[in-house]
Amino acid sequence: MNVLVIVGAVVVVVLIILWLSVRVVTQYEKGVLFRLGRVIAVREPGLRLIIPVIDRLREVSMRIITMPIQSQGIITRDNVSVDISAVAYFRVVDAEKSVVAIENVHAAIDQIAQTTLRKVVGQHTLDQALAETDTINADIRQILDTTTLEWGVEVTLVELKDIQLPEAMKRAMARQAEAEREKRAKIIAAEGESLAAAALGDASDTMVAHPLALQLRNLQTLLDLGVDKNTTVVFPAPLMSAIGDIGAFFAREATAAATVDSTARTLPTSPPRPTPIHTGAPGTTVKAHTPPD
Repeated sequence: MNVLVIVGAVVVVVLIILWLSVRVVTQYEKGVLFRLGRVIAVREPGLRLIIPVIDRLREVSMRIITMPIQSQGIITRDNVSVDISAVAYFRVVDAEKSVVAIENVHAAIDQIAQTTLRKVVGQHTLDQALAETDTINADIRQILDTTTLEWGVEVTLVELKDIQLPEAMKRAMARQAEAEREKRAKIIAAEGESLAAAALGDASDTMVAHPLALQLRNLQTLLDLGVDKNTTVVFPAPLMSAIGDIGAFFAREATAAATVDSTARTLPTSPPRPTPIHTGAPGTTVKAHTPPD
């Protein structure tokens, strides 16, 4: 009976020792092995055995970690107060340094990211912060990498997430954008007026050369206005000038016709040839002339 109890106790102790000795390091982790407080090795993923009580295995995740950077009140170089939030992506590249060199790597990166964000954005104007976000992101990442590589951590990406502007600044920017739109609209309208004036000048030259063209244009306008039969339209037409133009046209036509007629009357005609008439005795000839028509 006592032997069975002793065997059972030994088995229980062995099972407890095995349970304390077996460690499983997952695929996305690495294990930092401490023996009596000193780092002796970095264990790869898989089943690992340690000495209970003497050894301690610290698992370190090697995956990319997403860390939001809370909104920071920043004054830009042109003295505009803005609230900017961002997000940072980092991963551990040296498991031993991330455990030994710094106590809490996540809290440290959070704090250094906030101060770096304020420092970098404060060196730019508001327009640069709004338009050159890629440059600001690259500057923040470069500064963070310089510091975090000593901790065994690499910052892979930093992105500005949100920029909050004061309401007064939003209204000022809206007025500026509206003024810019109005300026472009006025320039386009002025260019259209210039082109229209040039086209009207060409049309007036054509109408001066052809006076009846203006009357035809007036008649076309009246035809367009007469589609709606229920509307009375008072259309000021240059009636007297139109009548004068028509009279001048007919006068020119009459003058041209008279010129052609007078030219035809003054053309020279050939003299009539005498017709010989034989009468009386042989050898006597009498000439008779045919009167002209």
